[in-house]
This record gives sequence, structure tokens and C-alpha cells, in this order.
Amino acid sequence: MARSRRMELLARLPPTWRARFLQLGFNWHPAFRATGGRVHKVSANLQHIVVRLPLRRRTRNINGSLFGGSLFAITDGVHATMLLAGLQRAVIVWDKNAEIQYRRPGYQTLYASFDIHPEELDAIRGQLDQNHEAEATFTVQIQDPEGQIYTTVERTIYIADAHFYQQKSQSR
Repeated sequence: MARSRRMELLARLPPTWRARFLQLGFNWHPAFRATGGRVHKVSANLQHIVVRLPLRRRTRNINGSLFGGSLFAITDGVHATMLLAGLQRAVIVWDKNAEIQYRRPGYQTLYASFDIHPEELDAIRGQLDQNHEAEATFTVQIQDPEGQIYTTVERTIYIADAHFYQQKSQSR
């Protein structure tokens, strides 16, 4: 099933089902499962997602703290999926750049909170209307339940109208 068809299917579901469907989709996807993280919460409008990364044998490094690769991997694809759902049009979304800053080792379950605000979606829609492509940068802080920050991840996402992207790809 094409990516746009999956998003169309998601859009046809009742809002409470959309959130649950997206949560199950992430948690059962083999690549995301391999990170050790699990989507913990999804808002009904799909603009807020919380991912939990527990300290377990498979997420632990040689020093006994959370593996840096797992910390980085739980942030992959979340904003892209939120954009696909939130823009409500046929778009291509790719991670363009990502950067991680480790602040301290994590010896407990940590959480990453992802948000996309309506103003951000409107700004991206405006850029797509003008230029047919856009970039957006999002910062995610991975923290413990008390709010102590352990890691900061910054991701730049490339977004393009699907038809424009197809023409651009064919001209290369």
C-alpha cells in the first residue's frame, strides 16, 4: 500500500482510532521495535506523541546506561509521520539532517515528547504553496519523568509536494 494511501486510511478513521492506529503502527513496525522504544501516548489530533525508552538488557550499553543509538533511534520518523498526517495533502517527507547532543548517561526509563503546533503546519503549508518544497527543524529533548534532560536531538525534515517531487526526481 502506498504511503499516501496509508495516510488516507488514517484520515478516514475516527480521531480516537487514528491515535491508537498510529501508536500500534509504530510499536509493531520492525525498525521502530528494534530501537527498544515504545510509543507511549498519541494525541487525538496526532500533533503530540510521547515515546518511552526503558532501560533494559537490549537498550543498555557496556557501561550500564541507555545505549546512545537507541536514544537517537527513537526520534527517527516521528516528526515525519506527524507531518504526513498533519499537512493533509500528498507530500513526500524525508529526514535531511539530524544531530544529537548527549548531556548525561541515562540509568532509568526516559521519555521523548514530540510536538507540532498548528502554526508550524500553517507555515509549512505556506512554503509548499509558494515553493512546492520546505524544510523544518524540530528539537526533541529526551528526559526523565522529573524533567531532567539527558539528550537533545535536532532533526531537519525535507517536505515537498508529491507531484513536484516526482517531477524533480525524473529531471535528474
